[in-house]
Amino acid sequence: MKIVYRDGNVTECPEEEVTHVLRHSAAHIMAQAIQHLFPEADFGYGPATERGFYYDVDLGDRKLTDEDLAAIEQEMKKIVKANLPIKPFILPRDEAVKLMHERGAKYKEEHIGDLPEDAVISFYQQGDYIDMCVGPHITYTKALKAFKITQQSGAYWKNDSKNKMLTRINGVAFATQEELEAYEKQQEEARARDHRKIGREMSLFMTDDLIGKGLPMFLPKGYTVWQELENYIKEKERKLGYQHVMTPCVGTVALYQTSGHWAHYKANMFPAMEVEGESFVLRPMNCPHHMMIYANKPHSYRELPIRIGEIAHDFRFESSGTLKGIERGRHFCQNDAHLFVTPDQIKDEVSRVVDLIFDVYKDFGITNYRCVLSLRDPADTEKYHPDDEMWNKAESALREVLTALKIDFTEEIGEAAFYGPKLDVNVQPAVGAEYTLSTCQLDFCLPAKFDLKYVDSESNEQTPVVLHRAILGSLDRFMAYIIEETKGKFPVWLAPLQVKVLPVSEKTLDYAKTVYEALDNAGIRAQLDERNEKIGYKIREAQQVDRAPYMLILGAKEAEEGNISVRNRDTGETETLQLDAFIQKVKEEIATRAHA
Repeated sequence: MKIVYRDGNVTECPEEEVTHVLRHSAAHIMAQAIQHLFPEADFGYGPATERGFYYDVDLGDRKLTDEDLAAIEQEMKKIVKANLPIKPFILPRDEAVKLMHERGAKYKEEHIGDLPEDAVISFYQQGDYIDMCVGPHITYTKALKAFKITQQSGAYWKNDSKNKMLTRINGVAFATQEELEAYEKQQEEARARDHRKIGREMSLFMTDDLIGKGLPMFLPKGYTVWQELENYIKEKERKLGYQHVMTPCVGTVALYQTSGHWAHYKANMFPAMEVEGESFVLRPMNCPHHMMIYANKPHSYRELPIRIGEIAHDFRFESSGTLKGIERGRHFCQNDAHLFVTPDQIKDEVSRVVDLIFDVYKDFGITNYRCVLSLRDPADTEKYHPDDEMWNKAESALREVLTALKIDFTEEIGEAAFYGPKLDVNVQPAVGAEYTLSTCQLDFCLPAKFDLKYVDSESNEQTPVVLHRAILGSLDRFMAYIIEETKGKFPVWLAPLQVKVLPVSEKTLDYAKTVYEALDNAGIRAQLDERNEKIGYKIREAQQVDRAPYMLILGAKEAEEGNISVRNRDTGETETLQLDAFIQKVKEEIATRAHA
């Protein structure tokens, strides 16, 4: 594939750059299509991205419909078929401004003003469309063979909420039709697994703009799953010596000024509330509260390590465009804990945290993950606490511990917390990009800020080290992950409805009630379907909507013989069992928390 640089040089495109150049060119072709359909459109930025391309467009008061997006894609196909040459040219600054002004391109004109005085200002033209761009691009539009418009959203000009909201139109482009078809298949699978879709179908949680964007509410079935996760992780933590606490969802601004979050994290926090001359905020994290719990009384080295855990409600003002069901909201509950340790306890405590992470992953059958040592970017003096000695000490300590534990890890610059380096465990879900599920952070900073102390064996005061760790991350995100991995087919212990009792007709309803009562008395989450519906309909609903692990189909034969027909959700097989034997089987699966 030939590409053209802004100086007019034409070369063969390096293989590793083909996708990027195609997507970059697709953005221009899409902009030309938009210009044809909506002559009033004014264009902002239109880059290629890791996953596709987009263009931010000012369409005035016009709101695009799905039909409009389809029309844009169809117009792109016409432009591709016309095989227009794509030609670059360079203009002096005053001529570039004049050209953009004449074309009514006020955003491009403003962008020229943002460029350095010595900047080379280049353009690419295909037919009647001219765009300011550094390139490179394909030489003819027909080289774009596989593309699709995917969605629209809102985006502020220059990513600044003080500026106008533009319409962002997204698309994807690939080198071949086969790659596009593979992408569409993957997207179809992603839609089938989307926890928001499954959450609606199973009545797990809901959102409503009247309550607020990013503020999900767990319905009875969803809260059952949530409570099971809470009980599961608390049980494991108690066995490891954690002490659980409960702290308020608000704190004073002074608290976060002391911790440093106000300086480094204010943009992600809800605005302060003024009450009786004092400023309060909804808390975005729990470490300041736990620091104050530790500071509540004196400590001896004999007490350490002290492990404080909490399923804590937190609030962060995420931008509306990033919100995604319970995976990313403005309210969530962290499986949080802070471990107060002496320096010589760091290795053992990090090791125990890592063991707990991997033990949990084994319980849930999580195998596709990688470990990342997240470090600060020394050049970023705004994001990180300014103490080179502290950072070098903390990063070296955590690196040495992970190496000693023989944990395979990669290092990533600029991903640390503002107060210290961390181990992130990133999972790769069945569809979509990887994200962090569990974390363990090493902190020499906050204990000093809160003047925390313990008395050592020589009766001298020392400052403890703190490990911040979250095993499930947030219960909300972990639940979203499990929903998407299982497609809502939870293991028996976690399923909101474990057994669905399905009488074939009213004649076996009394027997079905007896079976249901036995299940209920055994502590099994069961539901009796008493509706006067055909058994096939009841089975399909129990299988596809409720996703119940087991369905008991009770007809005249079962009622007469006093046994049950058990249909397995995962295998689709049906077997005849005695009720007592089935109850014992389910109770064992619950007790062992079997994941398969």
